Amino acid sequence: MDKSNLKPACVFEQFARINEIPRPSKHEEQMIEFLREFGESRGLKTIVDETGNVLIQKPATPGYENRKTVILQSHMDMVCEKLVDLDFDFHKDAIQTYIDGEWLAAKGTTLGADDGIGVAMELALLDCKDVEHGPIECVFTVDEETGLTGAEGMKAGFMTGDWLINLDSEDEGQIFVSCAGGMTTDARFSFTKEDAPAGHFFMKASIKGLVGGHSGDDINKKRANAIKILTRFIYKEQEKLDVRIAEFNAGKLHNAIPRDGIVVFAVPAAKKEEVVADWNIFTANVVEEFHVTEKSMDFKMESADAQKVLPAEISRRIIQALQAVDNGIFTMCQDEALAWLVETSNNVASVVTTDNEVKIVSSQRSNVMSNLENQANTIKATFQLAGAEIKQKDPYPAWKMNPNSKLTEVVVETYKKLFDKEPKVLGIHAGLECGLFSERYPNIDMVSFGPTLRGVHSPDERLLIPTVQMVWDHLLEILKSVPEK
Repeated sequence: MDKSNLKPACVFEQFARINEIPRPSKHEEQMIEFLREFGESRGLKTIVDETGNVLIQKPATPGYENRKTVILQSHMDMVCEKLVDLDFDFHKDAIQTYIDGEWLAAKGTTLGADDGIGVAMELALLDCKDVEHGPIECVFTVDEETGLTGAEGMKAGFMTGDWLINLDSEDEGQIFVSCAGGMTTDARFSFTKEDAPAGHFFMKASIKGLVGGHSGDDINKKRANAIKILTRFIYKEQEKLDVRIAEFNAGKLHNAIPRDGIVVFAVPAAKKEEVVADWNIFTANVVEEFHVTEKSMDFKMESADAQKVLPAEISRRIIQALQAVDNGIFTMCQDEALAWLVETSNNVASVVTTDNEVKIVSSQRSNVMSNLENQANTIKATFQLAGAEIKQKDPYPAWKMNPNSKLTEVVVETYKKLFDKEPKVLGIHAGLECGLFSERYPNIDMVSFGPTLRGVHSPDERLLIPTVQMVWDHLLEILKSVPEK
């Protein structure tokens, strides 16, 4: 498939422009300026709030002036993940895309379709002259991926519409009407490094090539977590040997399942061959354990240069805590209709070692706020018992389903009209900005949908091209079907 034949062309043209603009979370300055210029150059009222969120208003087309105002919303930032060996700077370099059959992907990096394709649809709509619609507010938020701070910083009154369509979902044909809440837990272990005991030999264990993925949407897919895999091995070894950790680095983002990592450690030199043998047995068993979901696991054990190590007790506590801390699904939803949906989970997201500190980040999610608190406290208590200093931050609320949603009715009926089949109306085990909007704008009716994405938050991210046309057609049909105020 030739890129020039991507349909709808108006959407993919905007997506290509977006992918030339660096937009890491918390560094969206160039994207904000692009959006400001985009709106103002077309004579559209454009507002940038103090947080950096952008709102562009487009008047109704003739005959639609009395329709309800529809807010179309997406986030402008993207998760910046790349293959470990790729030389790429997300603050300067443009995303390089390619077509693989019916999929659009990027060369060694995240594609940015989460949520760049939503941004592109909004821009295409603002640019179109032949689409029938009532009053529209196109809203672009900052920093969705690392704390929802754009939505959190948005003040009441910034948006004035009646209905809100969030374009940040990842399965065409699925209409989302609720989402999980969440928070992040940081655990810090402080220490003064020391010399390794005499006669110790340094080794480095590493893992790469894991699938990774979204820590909410993919948490139920039995994907390996690089931190947990490395921890399991070191825990087994330190139960029988004097293992001294020098560094442990794995994972990067709180909302991504870690795909790679390394741990450098020292053991008595006389035991190094035993450790290598244990590693070979351990990794063979892990490959078998994850043989369905992980096809490209790459393990390595090698010698390493000597360096300072963590004190023995600190080293032991860190590994014990990482072994004990809950990771993955905690509970499934109790409601029979949602029994397939993860209710509560945790992702051990990153471990970073510096000269005097090990910092461990984990993210908790739940569609039930009381169980979110319970899960976060479970993680907190585990690390407290190990002697860590704990900081919990970036909480965001769940979005509860509105059983009387008129917007949902219109979205479902227009989908059936276009495609002659029923869409699925669902909740999602991921954080959407709709949760925060529902607190500040309790009277706005909301749904979320989007084209099909896979591998989000990883270099495997890809967009199913035909579903973009389907979502675009659906969106235009919804706008034509919005009732009068």
